[in-house]
Parts: sequence; C-alpha cells; structure tokens
Amino acid sequence: MLGWPKLTSLKSESDLINSSTVVYDVIVVGAGFAGMYMLHELRKTGLNVLVLEEATGVGGTWYWNRYPGARCDVESVEYSYSFSEELQQEWNWSHRFSTQPEILEYANHVADRFDLRKHIKFQTRVSSVRYDQHKQKWLLKSSSKEEFQGRFCVMATGTLSSVNEPKFKGIKEYQGDWYITGRWPHSGIDFSGKTVGIIGTGSTAVQVIPVIAKEAKHLTVFQRTANYSIPAKNRPLIDSEVEDVKNRYSEVRAEAKSNRAGIAFLKAGTDSALSVSETTRTQEYQKRWDEGGTGFTAAYSDIGTSDQANFTAAEFVRNKIRETVQNSETAELLAPTNTIGCKRLCADTDYYETYNRSNVTLLDVNSDPIQGLVKEGIQTKKKIYGFDIVVFAIGFDAMTGALLSMNITGKDGHNLKEIWSEGPKSYLGLSMSGFPNMFTITGPGSPSVLSNMMTSIEQHVEWIRDCINYMDLGGHSEIEAELTAEEYWTNHVEEIAGNTLRYTCNSWYVGANIPGKKRIFMPYAGGIPPYREYCDEVAKNGYDGFKIS
Repeated sequence: MLGWPKLTSLKSESDLINSSTVVYDVIVVGAGFAGMYMLHELRKTGLNVLVLEEATGVGGTWYWNRYPGARCDVESVEYSYSFSEELQQEWNWSHRFSTQPEILEYANHVADRFDLRKHIKFQTRVSSVRYDQHKQKWLLKSSSKEEFQGRFCVMATGTLSSVNEPKFKGIKEYQGDWYITGRWPHSGIDFSGKTVGIIGTGSTAVQVIPVIAKEAKHLTVFQRTANYSIPAKNRPLIDSEVEDVKNRYSEVRAEAKSNRAGIAFLKAGTDSALSVSETTRTQEYQKRWDEGGTGFTAAYSDIGTSDQANFTAAEFVRNKIRETVQNSETAELLAPTNTIGCKRLCADTDYYETYNRSNVTLLDVNSDPIQGLVKEGIQTKKKIYGFDIVVFAIGFDAMTGALLSMNITGKDGHNLKEIWSEGPKSYLGLSMSGFPNMFTITGPGSPSVLSNMMTSIEQHVEWIRDCINYMDLGGHSEIEAELTAEEYWTNHVEEIAGNTLRYTCNSWYVGANIPGKKRIFMPYAGGIPPYREYCDEVAKNGYDGFKIS
C-alpha cells in the first residue's frame, strides 16, 4: 500500500488498539458478520484496521437478539460465509433454520478461526463521527471519550440493530418487569407462573409468542396489525443432505448470486398466478406451505406486482389461519387484510396454533387502543390489564437508526441526520455525497433486507475492499459519491419500489413504525443480479459516479 505508515513501532496489539495517536487505514464500526468479513478482507491487503464494537462480543444482531425462539428465516447452509472453502467444509449446522445460539456460536467460531478479535475493540459505543477536511481523516469518539482516527471509515452497523425504544406513557410507573426483544437479558427470563403482556405481532413476536405461551401462566397479546406468517417447517438436518450441499457449495453459491433474493434454495415461479387454473394455483400454494419458509410468495411471478395475483396468495394464507385457529373471532383478527409481502413475511413454529391455548388471549388495539402503562400493567381505553411482565416486540428503527445515532458529520459541517431528514439518500447503498472515504455495508439503497444478508454482505465488502485498493494503488486520497449520482440512484430505488406492491402498507421498509420518520422505501427492490451488475460496471468504469482526488 502506498504512503501510509505501518504500526510496527507499537509494542503490542493492545497498544495498537488503545492508542489514540494511531491513524488507522480503515476504521470499521460494528463486529457483526459485515464487520468481521470487512476486517478479514482488509487485513489480507496489509492495511491497519480497527473495528469498534459496542457489545462485549461479535455477532451483531445475533449477539443482541437473544429472545426465546429467535431464529433465522434463511436456511442455515446459505446463511453463512462463502469466502472460505475450509470454513464451509468444517462447520456443521444442526437444523434447517438455525437458532440464535447456534448462529452466535458460528460467529464466534469465525472470529477465533481467523484471529479477528485482536483487531476489535469491544465495549466501545461510537457517539460521534466527524470528517476533518484538512487532515482528510475520519475522527471517531466513543461514549467514554476515547478518540480514534482513520483514513477510511466503514459503517457495518447493521440494518436491524437500533431498537425502537418504547415510549408509552407511564412506563416509569409500571411496577412489574419489562423487556425489549431486541435487547434481551443474557441471563434469560423465567416466565413460569407469570402473567405476561406482549405488545406487537411482527417478525420477532411471531417467534417469541409460542415460546412464552408454553411457560407463562397467561399471555395476553396486543395486536395492532395482523401479519402473514408461513410455517417454517424447521427440522434437524440429516447427514446426507449436509454432505450433498458441501459437495456442491460452489454451485450453490453461484446460484445464490444469480437469484433475486440471493438464496439458491428459493425457487421462483415464472408463471402468472392468473394464467393457471384455480386448482393448479391452490396445489402450488399448498406445496409451498408444506415446504415451509418464506419462499411462499415466490410461487408466481406477479404476486408482488399484481393486486389480483396477490389476492390469491393472501386469501390462501387467510384460509389457513381460519382452518387453524379454533375461535372464529380470533381467527379473523389474525387474518391480515393488507397485501402479502408488503411487510416482511414471517416464518413461524406453531404461531397460529398458539392461539388455541387456553392461557393465551389476543386483543385488538384498534378497537381498544393502548393508553399507556400504569403500576399494575397496561391500560387501554376500556380496561386495565395487570401483568407481572410486559414484553415490547415493537421492532427496530431499521436501516437508518444506527447510523443516525452516531452524530455523523461530513464535509462543510453537513450532518447526516439533517441531510436524511427527508429520507436516506445514497449511491448504491454504499456511499453518500458529502461524506468522503466513508462506506456503508448493506445501507439504504441496496438489496440488504430484501435478500440473504450474507450474500449481500460479501458483495459489499468485496466491492469496498477493491475500491480502497484502487485508491491506494492510484495514490488517491479521497473518494466521494457525486451528488447527481446519489440523486439518480435514490430516485431509481424509489421508482423500482413503486413498480411493486410494497408501498401498499405501513412497514418498517418505509420507516412507518417510527413516529416522525419520513416515509420512503429504503431497500433496493430490483433484486441482487441487476444490482451486482450495476456495482460491477461502476467499478469497471473507474468508479463512475464518484469524485476521486
């Protein structure tokens, strides 16, 4: 690498991490799967890299989200790194869909196998990020007032890492215990013999509700909007199918890159739902229901674009809910009325069956709104419900929350929170105009949450790695997205989303779950193949759309 001093004068690795005078080549924020891979790839090039991580360990969202039932909705053999054949061959997943503890175990295995921890400073929450134009350095400060300097700054902060904090009136008056699913105690919670209230029925709640119901004396679920959920059909993996995948991993990974969602096992139908008979359509839906997982909405090509086609899939799921839930009133409350797929499709284990338990009650907050908390529990307009424990499953400030919490200031004093007040803007979900030498991994404007995150993470990391190498080999000091390129891409992302049905409901994809957040569709909905092609062309053409000096 050109012109940047190596840190051989430091006495030890700990000296490197703790020195405030060191100017790192790259500072990475976050030690989840994105941050770890970024560290691994940059370290191979000989760069001095430091990773700052708030937690005490690696894993990102899988470190924090320890609620009962937490599980990935991408099949385990695909929700994994592809960069190392040795890693692929030596690691064995136990189930079709992995649990949080197993995914966290995998993350720790990766960190140890590739000796990553010595470059990670844990228990370091970044509170301020500022670009020094004179020095052409990023200056980062932690909440404990430590300071760090880096030539490049890579934000690997995750898309679902900033929890939506409960802001209910009277929460301080409540005398019981309350918890947020996204910040679950590492010691766990004993629900046995307890009356429990849970607010929310989104992806997290769909996983946690069946588990709590089995333990609690009584569970009351407060629902605002019903969500579609498909049975996960999770099961232990058998040796022969694991061996089969390992023997053809290169084929599986190549297929994932060519798949819209970055998932090789997700087989998308090419027919219109309206071009086949009702019998054929029902058989296909039943097949996918029996197979389990979120590939249900990929049964036909127009489920995401045609109201009529979407209705056929939605009505199939609604009828399944009615068949499963014994109480007809409860069943209708659980049957969503919105477009299937406009919110994240859930995958569950006995979610709807749980409402047949005698110790579970479903309440509709549309007919009886929550007023707030009181000392006994939750007060609605009509009644006070007493609880020993209240659980908030109210989601995340998705995609932008973590970035905006760090007070990021770029050139000319421009603050990211101010610039994004009308919604996030980026070029490729990788870079922002006015923020030189800063990259975001799976940021707004990229496929991210509409894809297998591991597929998208690896593509972004490799692109950023190559870009930094290009800068160094060319003797360049700054790279920054051009404003016109940023505007073009932001409009393009919006246009692509507008051609789908994803705008038809208030989802966290558009930030609708956060009061005051500008409603704009944040991820790129065009699929991984065209996105990868565009990124590759940008790089091939000398990083077209970027200002380089």
